[in-house]
Amino acid sequence: MTVNLTLPDGNVKSFSAPVTGLDLAASIGAGLAKAALAIKLDGELRDLMRLIDRDAKVEIVTRKSPEALDLIRHDTAHILAEAVQELFPDTQVTIGPNIENGFYYDFARDVPFSTDDFPKIEEKMREIVARDAPLVREEWQRDEAVKFFESKGEKYKAELIRDLPANQTITTYSQGEWKDLCRGPHMPTTGKTGTAFKLLKLAGAYWRGDSKNAMLQRIYGTAWRDEKELQAYLTQIDEAEKRDHRKIGKELGLFHMQDEAAGSVFWHPKGWTLYRTLENYIRRRITKAGYVEVHTPQLYDSSLFKASGHWDMYGDNMFKVALKNEAKPDEPHMLGLKPMNCPGHVQLFKQGITSYRDLPLRMAEFGNCHRNESHGSMHGLMRVRQFVQDDAHIFCTEDQIQSESLAFCELLRSVYADLGFEVARVRLADRPAVRIGTEEAWDKAEGALKRALEEAGLPYDINPGDGAFYGPKLEFYLRDAIGREWQCGTLQVDPNMPERLDAVYIGEDGQKHRPVMLHRAILGTLHRFLGIMIEDCSGKFPLWLSPVQAVVCTITNDADDYAREVYEALDAAGIRTQIDTRAEKINAKIRDHSLQKVPLILVVGRKEAENKTVALRRLGGEAQEMMSLADAAVSLAAEVLPPDLRK
Repeated sequence: MTVNLTLPDGNVKSFSAPVTGLDLAASIGAGLAKAALAIKLDGELRDLMRLIDRDAKVEIVTRKSPEALDLIRHDTAHILAEAVQELFPDTQVTIGPNIENGFYYDFARDVPFSTDDFPKIEEKMREIVARDAPLVREEWQRDEAVKFFESKGEKYKAELIRDLPANQTITTYSQGEWKDLCRGPHMPTTGKTGTAFKLLKLAGAYWRGDSKNAMLQRIYGTAWRDEKELQAYLTQIDEAEKRDHRKIGKELGLFHMQDEAAGSVFWHPKGWTLYRTLENYIRRRITKAGYVEVHTPQLYDSSLFKASGHWDMYGDNMFKVALKNEAKPDEPHMLGLKPMNCPGHVQLFKQGITSYRDLPLRMAEFGNCHRNESHGSMHGLMRVRQFVQDDAHIFCTEDQIQSESLAFCELLRSVYADLGFEVARVRLADRPAVRIGTEEAWDKAEGALKRALEEAGLPYDINPGDGAFYGPKLEFYLRDAIGREWQCGTLQVDPNMPERLDAVYIGEDGQKHRPVMLHRAILGTLHRFLGIMIEDCSGKFPLWLSPVQAVVCTITNDADDYAREVYEALDAAGIRTQIDTRAEKINAKIRDHSLQKVPLILVVGRKEAENKTVALRRLGGEAQEMMSLADAAVSLAAEVLPPDLRK
């Protein structure tokens, strides 16, 4: 037989018999064979040593390839597991996947691990890497695999095998004498992993994520291509800890959270000022962009969520309320707190007869939503149960998808620029394997999104098959000051919700037609976005956004009356101002307000009172600007304007 393998540059390599990926790499060059880690066979990542017995498109994966990090992290997880079992033979291994920026492995062991164990575990891991043992894939019969792992006392692995689908191939990987259940793929040897890894923390984890099951011990780690990448990431982690929004939020008195309202935020006056300032900015931007703001109920009868599909498909994440049903006491009447705004917006759209002339209709709401997030997944402002999004839904025709998507892209990019960010990247999640709608409709929707991105000048990559079952979506990422990426903005094409909830408009032909619904958000959850902003600027907010923009500090009590005059002038000019007439030394006052990240400190004493002047100090600077009170009020009033009002 002849096997024809097409390379990314279009060249075809022909072989008279099945070959491995290593054979293919060697036929191209010895350097490539040495650098090869795996292959992509018709887009599927596979082991380098597996035989290729059919014509296919093949790409050699090396350490420079995007896929390399996932391979390195997956292999490092296996090396961690082997190291733990060599050091602590009484330990059972369970699962150990690669995750963003690293990996983890869950272990069953009666004696708790300690972070003090990490150095010797890492030393053993480096020893395993140095062995450069081949990673060998084996296929098993189900019963034999169960018997093998049970004989080794690995009951968790045996349970996993029993629960695998009947048609799934059971595979293990050996690295020397050690063997683990795994689908793969893996690199050729343990030596390919390298030693740019570090164990980071311990956590508890229920077996299979179920609180009814045994509690396991999870060891988290990170792994990279080389030591330089590792050190850069560890520096980023250290910087992230310093910028933790929960820590800064407490120090600046912005918000707090407590167990009696888990997943909800207690906004303090300064934090609420911050929140409302951001919300009002977005409100002005969307109003100018042609959105109408609405407000819909919190609590709906279950019938609406059943019609929309949320009750069945999203019910576990909803908070539900049972009302007494006098007619059927054993069947309470069920309601649900809304987890999103879209069903309510369709109800508004359906009031009255909508004409094609009314489209597009851009409907926005800062709606309070609730989602039943698990306790372990909540994290400060980043993941909460009660939240508000800068949510909107655009009802339009199929022909308007592109123009509305373009307008949204331009609005999003402008908003991000105002807030000090750039669009780091965009991902287009296209049609999944299981979907509704015609191929023509999918072609039209995906094509419209692509053309909108191209016209907006936004490069994008494809997230294959990750669209919703009813339509494709765009995901917008921004990058913060320490290099982390955050997915905030979204645009989702949805012909499904209008169909399910029977929304129609009258077309130019006088007939009823279904609108397309575009779900979109720029910031996403306002709580989460503020968490990102707090960490991005370490609490040193842009002047327009700062909860307290200026503080007037007296040098002596002789200037108290004048300080109040300065305060009143700045307050009248629209500057968020406080006054500090404490009997403290001026340097102590300046230090205190600098620690509170107040951008402007206006110092006044007897001399300033006599001359009607102020000495202005800016956060992070040592120099003082002397100016008249009248000039200060005018110039600072212009400086504190939000970016959209300065234009």
